[in-house]
Amino acid sequence: MKPRTLAKTLQSAVKTFPAVVVTGPRQSGKTTLLKALFSKTHKFISLEDPSTRIRAKEDPVGFLEENSSPIIIDEIQYVPELLSYIKTLIDQDRKPGQWLFTGSQNFSLMHGVSQSLAGRVAVLTLLPFSFSERIGRGEETQQPDLLLKNLRCHQVFKNKLSISYVILRGSYPEITTKKNIDRQLWCGSYISTYLERDVRNLANIGDLNQFQRFLKICATRTGQILNLSAIASEIGISVVTAKRWISILEAGHQVFLLYPYYKNIGKRLIKSPKLYFNDTAIASYLLGLHTNETLIQSPSFGNLFETFIITDFLKRFLHSGQSPSLYYLRTKDGMEIDLVIECAQKLYLFEIKSGMTIYPQHALSLVRIKNELGNFVKGTSIISRSFQDFNIKKGVMNYSWSNILSI
Repeated sequence: MKPRTLAKTLQSAVKTFPAVVVTGPRQSGKTTLLKALFSKTHKFISLEDPSTRIRAKEDPVGFLEENSSPIIIDEIQYVPELLSYIKTLIDQDRKPGQWLFTGSQNFSLMHGVSQSLAGRVAVLTLLPFSFSERIGRGEETQQPDLLLKNLRCHQVFKNKLSISYVILRGSYPEITTKKNIDRQLWCGSYISTYLERDVRNLANIGDLNQFQRFLKICATRTGQILNLSAIASEIGISVVTAKRWISILEAGHQVFLLYPYYKNIGKRLIKSPKLYFNDTAIASYLLGLHTNETLIQSPSFGNLFETFIITDFLKRFLHSGQSPSLYYLRTKDGMEIDLVIECAQKLYLFEIKSGMTIYPQHALSLVRIKNELGNFVKGTSIISRSFQDFNIKKGVMNYSWSNILSI
């Protein structure tokens, strides 16, 4: 198993909290991580097994008597009513690290956690591999504040992976570690499983084909400002339904909404969030992009590259056990910053460029925003496909995507 950045956070949490829940999309490695860290000390049981799930639902007291702590309960969202009984057991014995849960549906899972285990549970999120985890550097990944503090020119990271291969193959552990797995077959199967299990469980959606069409249309808009009215009109559903379906994709950790930064800005701003898929393999598969050539030549390449960068920063925050303070900025007059990170009351501005050749004019928005915000801005940078890090102009750096993401 490749080292996961979340492991350190998880080991710290079990020393403090009676219960820990690790949430994230299917196949992100939640069960593998918990088994690797705690198989010698905790019993493992999965509620994905129908017979086990029935026993837990019909006789929760008897089920917990048979399966006492310390225990790992996999896919707890299938029987959220267990949590109220576990609360009673925790209140009787608050020994840390006795109850470990995984869950892949945020709606039902977090409702049960907030109702029953508030103040007793640490909630952590495990997304598919970050780039540093993918190349085996998960244990060395710097937390966001350290990365931002130490931003400077780095030696060239000897990356043997092309960006097109990384985008097409995505970040899910199974598909990235096993090169013999057919990507199209894996992605198609993953989407089918997600629709049949998670979507049917989360909402009463009669026509899954229509929801799958909604999923594909969202993929065409990854890296763009979310326009629910346009999506709803294209499919023939109401805006209310489109909003609910976006929430379902968020709950299943399939998409991430990046909201605009609005503090200390005098200009009129675009207020809608930007939509990003959490995995570029799934997004590119839905777009019908299956080869390096078609990806690079596709008009969607820039948005997929941006999606890859943004979600990698998201993983850095979540896998460090931190809430992501990530934003974007776009004014009514067309000035745009792709990524704004707030850290220690300072702003770090990043423009994301999918090109390999970077010129000073690519930094115009960064310079203008920095001049307007003054001392609020601590750093201004571009992340591109260049092979090297270098200074573009005074106060503005260019970072190679593989250099900055591997730190």
